[in-house]
Amino acid sequence: MAESPLLAVRDLDAFYGDIQALFGVSMQLAAGEAIAVIGANGAGKSALLKSIAGLIRARPDAIVFDGAPIGGMPAYAVAARGIALVPEGRGLFASLSVEENLLIGGQLNRPGPWNVQRIYQLFPALGERRQLPSTALSGGQQQMVALGRALMSNPKLLLCDEISLGLAPIVVRDIYARLPAILGQGISVVLVEQDIGQALHAAHRVYCLQEGRVALAGAARDLSREAIAAAYFGV
Repeated sequence: MAESPLLAVRDLDAFYGDIQALFGVSMQLAAGEAIAVIGANGAGKSALLKSIAGLIRARPDAIVFDGAPIGGMPAYAVAARGIALVPEGRGLFASLSVEENLLIGGQLNRPGPWNVQRIYQLFPALGERRQLPSTALSGGQQQMVALGRALMSNPKLLLCDEISLGLAPIVVRDIYARLPAILGQGISVVLVEQDIGQALHAAHRVYCLQEGRVALAGAARDLSREAIAAAYFGV
């Protein structure tokens, strides 16, 4: 791990109203690295991403990005600093076309390699359907739009919340096959995944959350299935 990580989460507590979702969570992410956050439903995975993205308030120094504390910043300010969230459920604008959804992601005008044509090169199926409403696409294609919209902001950090949820395995493999091209542009990625096999294959390192706490962390290649299962289920 580099001395100055791109992202450092330090003893983070997070709350949904009066309900505490995270308890002293700490993690780090280096520039150009992909990490996976796994765990059962209710483990706190989405709360972690929402805290980083500014959708849940946090102590300012609990989240440090690119050397600056961002905990408690509003989501628009976090996005302007270079963090993009692909939300669970995709969050597409149903009344807009594929291309219009993508263009919304580019409104920050951050410099970088990603534009509409680059997105169509990454996901050719979207270029063929650019004028269709997003609701006319398959689930996998809608997920591609959600990923493309996030990339259009030219982020330094991409947060992906359950991008495989509800998709057929062949579609999931197709989407994850694009990850090396995304990392190749210097973007770091945090993947929240319930598919443990996919997470281990795609990420350099893995954090397992259990009831809002880090139960296991390590290099993906070094973690045994037995250790992951014990941390995942708390047994």
